[in-house]
Amino acid sequence: GGFRVDYSGRGELADRQQKLARVMNKLQKVSEEFNVAVVLSNQVMADPGGGCAFMPSYPKPVGGHILAHFSTTRVMLRKGRGEQRVAKIYDSPCLPESESIFEIYNGGVRNGGD
Repeated sequence: GGFRVDYSGRGELADRQQKLARVMNKLQKVSEEFNVAVVLSNQVMADPGGGCAFMPSYPKPVGGHILAHFSTTRVMLRKGRGEQRVAKIYDSPCLPESESIFEIYNGGVRNGGD
């Protein structure tokens, strides 16, 4: 089942996090056994307490520390100008924080600078 739909409110948070951890453990075992990458998508939400009048508040990933702990490299995608998209690496043990611009078009994906 979906973790967002099946649970409502903070009273069920611990149960949801435990089930999410079990799923993440299974995915990690599959990744290691078959030497494949596991790609997850995740929702982000505004962090109303994260900024102040002088500093912007950046979106926070939903899923808590469980998803952050099991993720090796985290990439945030956002809309750029026009048809461009921006992929930002912001948490990786082996890659520096950086951004790349790309476009999705009928023929696939291309560098945003082309």
